[in-house]
Amino acid sequence: MKTATIRDLRYDFPKLEAWLAGGEEILITKHSKPVAKISPPGTKTKKKLPPIPDYEARLQRLWGDRVFSSDEVEEMRAFETGEP
Repeated sequence: MKTATIRDLRYDFPKLEAWLAGGEEILITKHSKPVAKISPPGTKTKKKLPPIPDYEARLQRLWGDRVFSSDEVEEMRAFETGEP
C-alpha cells in the first residue's frame, strides 16, 4: 500500500491517479496520522463485524432452567407496579 499526504492529494493528484490505475491502494495521512484509504474501483474491502451476542447462553447462565409459574409472574408484575 502506498502512502500520500493531504498535500499530495491536492497538488499532485495525477501521481496518485496513476497509482490507482496501477491497482495500488493509497493511505492518505495528515500530520503523519492516517485519515483515509483510497482503493481502485472494483476492489472490495471486507468490513469486520462485531460478534453477535449469544442471548440464549446469557439467559441460561443467569436463570438456568428456571421457569416462572403464572402466579409468580403476577406477583412480580404487582410488585413492579406497586399494586397490592
